[in-house]
Amino acid sequence: MQRFSIFSLVRNSLSYHKNWQEHWRSPEPKPEYDVVVIGAGGHGLATAYYLAKEHGVKNVCVLDKGWLGGGNTGRNTTIIRSNYLQDESTAIYELARSLYEGLSHELNYNVMFSPRGLINVCVTEHEMRAFQRIAFANKLAGIESRMISPGEIQKLVPIIDSSSNARYPLLGGLYQPRGGTARHDAIAWGYARGADNLGVDIVQNCAVTGIMRNRGKVVGVQTQKGEIRAKKVAFVVAGNTSVLTDMAGFRVPLESVSLQALVSEPIKPILDVVVMAGTVHGYVSQSDKGELVIGGGADGYNNYAQRGSITQWEHTVRALVEMFPAFGRLKMMRHWGGIVDMTGDRSPIIGMTPVKDLYLNCGWGTGGFKSIPGSGFVFADTIANGRPHPIAAPFGMDRFREGRLIDESSAAGVAH
Repeated sequence: MQRFSIFSLVRNSLSYHKNWQEHWRSPEPKPEYDVVVIGAGGHGLATAYYLAKEHGVKNVCVLDKGWLGGGNTGRNTTIIRSNYLQDESTAIYELARSLYEGLSHELNYNVMFSPRGLINVCVTEHEMRAFQRIAFANKLAGIESRMISPGEIQKLVPIIDSSSNARYPLLGGLYQPRGGTARHDAIAWGYARGADNLGVDIVQNCAVTGIMRNRGKVVGVQTQKGEIRAKKVAFVVAGNTSVLTDMAGFRVPLESVSLQALVSEPIKPILDVVVMAGTVHGYVSQSDKGELVIGGGADGYNNYAQRGSITQWEHTVRALVEMFPAFGRLKMMRHWGGIVDMTGDRSPIIGMTPVKDLYLNCGWGTGGFKSIPGSGFVFADTIANGRPHPIAAPFGMDRFREGRLIDESSAAGVAH
């Protein structure tokens, strides 16, 4: 039996996946669907999954111009937290975090959710006051999040420089014990397999070239594989949102910028929690493979670049090396960028659009990954019922016209 197992392993390793069981089908698109979701990233796949599972809407097609999970879902630092300031934000991010807790069981797919804890470290008095305010807001909202002392941080993160002459003095931190990380590709694959099992069609390498409308109502999409009629259409395409809304004939208050990240060479386990430092624009966690996953702030100019830049890496790494001297001799293994769409208040847009039966989910900025389950759940409910889910209602596009901003820009620190 052991010889057969080894032989099978060698044979399959050289088969280029031939005769392997596929996790999801690769069908040609049908002429018509109840719902067409544009964007096969985490948000789009989660939306399709919950449409089918929670609302029985199974005649759904998910379209993507590239490959499944090839956009921001595969280009992020996988951080999960819900300790935001505004009630509207904590509601949707805590929904997402709580869904992450049981997602492996829900999807019967190991998404490697790791609630290892997350610390927003404070190195200025201003940060201390700001995060104390957030801690009080979190307590009122029922979020498990609290301020901790430098001594407690030192116990959780022994390698951090907490000396009296540190360049960035450690004053305290906001700690969310059940924050953490998950495996980004496993989230996409798990939702894809779950949606496919419920009858959803996932069509890759099929770019949308036009939006079909009739008397102010969406009736379908034009694609590289022909026209697809649809009763409802949903845009979930992150940094490319404005490209599609231009096709649909309306504008959105978004800017697209690159968000960069990098990983170090793998090392033995030295960091058990996620550490974020807003003042120095850096955050770091350690992956299961031993790599340090490092991210910083978004680029300060609009662009669609999916690659890193030396100036941004230097800005981020220089500060982290000051806080973690042990990182100083590590080598960078690879780097990348993702295109994020940013609203003026750094909060998402979820809901209806000026075109009837056309729905929009965008503007997650640098916090899209952590929101995937909650975003998909409330967006699916919004599409299925033709009205905003209560948690999604505050995030409508009309808030910019009415002045009802959900301002997380000052509270979010380095990573919204």
